[in-house]
Amino acid sequence: MPHATSPEDRRFRDDFEAFRVAPATFDHRAHIRLAYVYLTEGGTEEAASRMRGALLAFLEHHAIDVSKYHETMTRAWVLAVRHFMELTPDSTCADAFIDVNPRMLDSRIMMSHYSVEVLFSPEARARFVEPDLDGIPRHER
Repeated sequence: MPHATSPEDRRFRDDFEAFRVAPATFDHRAHIRLAYVYLTEGGTEEAASRMRGALLAFLEHHAIDVSKYHETMTRAWVLAVRHFMELTPDSTCADAFIDVNPRMLDSRIMMSHYSVEVLFSPEARARFVEPDLDGIPRHER
């Protein structure tokens, strides 16, 4: 599964980490793109940790209430992106990967894994909670 990033993907990561991405432009697709970049650069655990750190720093820098951060959503989406990477032939960049996996653009996909009560609980916001409806396939790298 040698997925790759483009120079634009790496620039996007650098811009995000340097707070040069405006909050209004950091939509669901951008979250998927960042997770993809981190997953091409390391394992699932490392990518989840980097994603958490980058998102929390982003919120702090832009004076956005840290309560907006959701640990279960963040980790579950990293796991989902890894799963789609395992199912997808090699991609040369995040856009190509996302384009062949448009299902990931449906931000409600997690509702097939979690009940509303579990996913939107204070516990799930604070720490990773396993899905209560359908597990997310795990692929460790």
